[in-house]
Order: sequence, then C-alpha cells, then structure tokens
Amino acid sequence: MFNFNQKASDLIEQTGAANQIKAALRASPVLHVDGTGVNINGKRRWLHCASSLTWTYFHAHDKRGKEAMDAAEILPCFTGILCHDHWKPYYKYILCEHSLCNAHHLRELERAWEQDKQKWANEMRVLLTKLCQDVKDNDGKLTPESAKAAREQYREILLEGDKECPPPNEEDRPTGQRGRLKRTKARALLERLREFENDALRFIEIKSVPFTNNRGENDIRMTKVHQKISGCFRSQNGADMFCLLRSYISSCRKQDVSASEALRLLFKGRLPDIFSFGGPE
Repeated sequence: MFNFNQKASDLIEQTGAANQIKAALRASPVLHVDGTGVNINGKRRWLHCASSLTWTYFHAHDKRGKEAMDAAEILPCFTGILCHDHWKPYYKYILCEHSLCNAHHLRELERAWEQDKQKWANEMRVLLTKLCQDVKDNDGKLTPESAKAAREQYREILLEGDKECPPPNEEDRPTGQRGRLKRTKARALLERLREFENDALRFIEIKSVPFTNNRGENDIRMTKVHQKISGCFRSQNGADMFCLLRSYISSCRKQDVSASEALRLLFKGRLPDIFSFGGPE
C-alpha cells in the first residue's frame, strides 16, 4: 500500500496535475478555505484545504498560520472571493474580497439567544435565515432595492443590540490596565457583525457567493475521518502523499471522473480530460 501511494503521488507531481489544480484554484472566482489539526509522527500539525466546486487541494504543514498557507502557493495570488470562518490569518490576504460563513454566525447567535437571553441575537438569526431563503427564491441574489432594505434591517438590529448588550464602561477599567477591555461573547459577536457587514452579507448581492462555507468544511471532512480511523500519519512524507492523492481524487470526482478511472489513467502516465493537458507523451 505504501508503494502504491508513493507511486501515485509521484505521478501526480510528474504529470503536472498538482500544479494544474493549484492554478485552477487561483483562478476561481470563489474559493473556500478551511483547516484542521492532524497528528504526524506523534506531533500536532495542521492540514489546510483550499477548494472550489470543481477543484480541491490539501496541504499538510507544521504551522497553522499564513506561512503555512503561503507554502501551498494558492492564496497569495488569489484575487476572487475567499469564503471562510473568520479565522484572522485569512484576512491577511488583501488581494481578494472575503465572505464569512453564516452557518457559524447562526450557531453563535443561537448561543447568545439561548444562554445569554439576547433578543437582538434571535432577531438577527431570524433575519439571516430569511435572507438565505430569499436569495434561493430570487435566483441566487437579491435586487438592489431588497439588498438595501436587508442592510438597513441588519443595522437596526445591531443598534437595538447596543442597548441590550452595551460595550464595557471605560470607567470600570482597572487602574494601570491598558488595551481593549474584555467583551462578553455576545458583545464581541455584535461588534464583529457590524465591522464585517459586507463580508457577512456578500451572499445577498453576488450570485456565486454561498451563504455558508460548507463546501470547504465538507471537503476537509474526509481527512477527519482518516484521523479517526488511522489515528495519525507516521511521517510527513506519508501526510504529503495522502494530501496529493486526496487532492487529485477529490478534484476528479467533483467533475464526474471516478476514483478508479482517475487512478487507472494516472498509472498509465495520463490525466483525465478535465486537466488542460493529458500528461507527458
């Protein structure tokens, strides 16, 4: 099995499939990103995923932040719309626009409503859910008039939230303390929704932008299943082979090329027609 994986990953590199996947992702209008922790030789490492509706690329690295994502050679040159869960390092990429996962927002709003009894949070949860359905009912985006009304309602809810969940009082600052006063979870969420309004609501005005980052989370799920079954990768080399194979097979399956057919062609030194060239002659 190791020899099979080694041969397959070598062929993915040699045929240029890996570089073509990365190039296709860099050119995508919308890109989904996510990451998860993995165990490599008993040490905590990180697996990063960049994906679109048709392409997937996995990359294992010993670091979690921008240095690791740069190493995959996708995000530094990406100029489309980046969908993610508001992990701060993603905002270091300034050539692209950003779209936030509203599934995460709904969960946080539900917690603020159920645990902190924040009425504004429940109203915002209802609004976002309604906007998601309205977008589906209107062929993928709202009219300019409807989008403007949605933004006004969004801002009104946050203004009501200011009354219910005010920022900490500067007069309560302990003597000698510097920096930003600690916010409650509900207040931090409110301020984030206000500061990143465009990124939270980008889905209502651009048809290609989804309501959630489920695409990225679904693509990385198989790696989590692998970890539950295998427990770990024995080496960085093994993790790299797994990432290349999963990138190739996932990209092929998204475009109706079965895993068995993709591997059959690969071991013949060829690539499926979804790639811009079929491999070395």
